[in-house]
Amino acid sequence: MLKRPIYLDCHATTPVDKRVLDAMLPYFCDRFGNASSTTHLYGWEAESAVDQARKTIAEAINATPEEIIFTSGATEANNLAIKGIAESYFTQGKHIITVATEHRAVLDPCKYLQTLGFEVTYLPVQPDGLIDLSQLRGAIRPETILVSVMAANNEIGVIQPLEEIGQICREHNVLFHSDAAQAIAKMPLDVEQMNLDLMSLTAHKLYGPKGIGALYLRRRQRRVTIAPQMQGGGQERNIRSGTLYTPQIVGFGKAIELGLDLMASEQQYLLQLREKLWSLINQLSGIYLNGHPTQKLAGNLNLSVAGIDGTALLLALQPIVALSSGSACSTTSTKPSHVLTALGREAKLAQASIRFGIGRFNTIKEIETVGEAVVANIRSLRQAQVR
Repeated sequence: MLKRPIYLDCHATTPVDKRVLDAMLPYFCDRFGNASSTTHLYGWEAESAVDQARKTIAEAINATPEEIIFTSGATEANNLAIKGIAESYFTQGKHIITVATEHRAVLDPCKYLQTLGFEVTYLPVQPDGLIDLSQLRGAIRPETILVSVMAANNEIGVIQPLEEIGQICREHNVLFHSDAAQAIAKMPLDVEQMNLDLMSLTAHKLYGPKGIGALYLRRRQRRVTIAPQMQGGGQERNIRSGTLYTPQIVGFGKAIELGLDLMASEQQYLLQLREKLWSLINQLSGIYLNGHPTQKLAGNLNLSVAGIDGTALLLALQPIVALSSGSACSTTSTKPSHVLTALGREAKLAQASIRFGIGRFNTIKEIETVGEAVVANIRSLRQAQVR
């Protein structure tokens, strides 16, 4: 049997935890009812399971169950948040602020809104990937209706100061949205403490199933309204119509429950693995760490390697380890990562980058194997170029 490579691409997706799968299985064949069918047992079972998952997700971020809207993932949640706010609040202003290093699921809806007459400010980042809070303050105008800043970056893992950003937004009476797809159950998230009005979540970065996510939409203190982007059966308080995917929702709730239970020990373990991998690779010269060295996800290590072709390195490593050079959610492109160029990396170094996404099921032995293989292949490629 062909030996599969070690998987270190957990920012692209994660395997479903078997405990999550076990929780989901009954809702495919036995408790298969439609959660909207409230006149019989099958529907009641599904409705109860959905309600419990909604409660679990809400408690994880200090929200109420009524503030959780299920979606197909973070991309849909981001579109629903950004386009929904734009359509609902355009009479108050047509200016949105976001960040140059956001995921395409935020940048592309913003670009779409520009074609409709909205103005968008794309804040730059500092060389470590963090935004300058004074620049954010300076960018807010009377007509600004929304600020959207990612919690933890999918490429470089950098964690933005959400509490401080939320305070600035609240002071200026501007709505605050965050794409927290990479952050949920990996770092503390509190929508009240962070003054968040909208937040996008997904399950598959957290050992849950693909195809399920959620949007937090504030109802307390001030009621935030968004225009639905799909019409139909009126599910999810008429905000996101469509039959609820009960098995996926159950899996999402279980993944978050496990993530919260394991968060402290798991993040410490991932940090240990990351530091081991960094120590092995950093013995070489010409290795550049991308993003803040400490204010980042514990399982993230993004490096640029001088003197080699990045694609050649990834191809050489394919039999040993599954890696990527950036976001797995954008179309295949030979262009340098927009995140790395925003940090100020020159195109050649940005193209010679690799992203390690270390996860729950990786071992120290795997990390040692990968570190040794990366070092050996970098040396080999550099020698080949000298010849």
